[in-house]
Amino acid sequence: MFSSLRKLFKSAPDPREARRPLWNAVVATARAPHWYSEGGVPDTLDGRFDMISLILALVLHRIDTDPGQALAGVELTELFVDDMDGQMRQIGFGDMVVGKQIGRMVGALGGRLGAYRAGDGSEELKAALVRNLWRGKDAPEAGLAHVMAEIAKLRAGLAAMPVAALIVADRLPETRA
Repeated sequence: MFSSLRKLFKSAPDPREARRPLWNAVVATARAPHWYSEGGVPDTLDGRFDMISLILALVLHRIDTDPGQALAGVELTELFVDDMDGQMRQIGFGDMVVGKQIGRMVGALGGRLGAYRAGDGSEELKAALVRNLWRGKDAPEAGLAHVMAEIAKLRAGLAAMPVAALIVADRLPETRA
């Protein structure tokens, strides 16, 4: 009898979980030490959010090239929202603040999705990186050059990867030798 009840009330698996390995790969790539040591990105809550947003934007741009995989991009974005919500609650933000902050984060991601479409090596990309990663302050010249070079490598690796393989990947293409 109990097994019948369990089957009756068992919820369907969350389809977004199929994107969990890719989400974990986005976070792992964004947390790679070189962004912070060689790139000079501030290793702060804001800096880590900014790097996750950057890597996520690049991955979403690649997914967008295959209209048949649009749902995967939505699912990945929903995992971003869920993770940011959980992180904020873990830090100690209350319910009333979390919703507003999540709205700001999603807005920030939306802005970065547009800004990070700028071409590799372009002044537009450089300005977007300074504005977002260094919050408009002077970026270390060598650090900015490092970040721009690594972004170009990551974009090239993503472009070489079929979107169908990317959406189930548990690692992103390597950017470092």
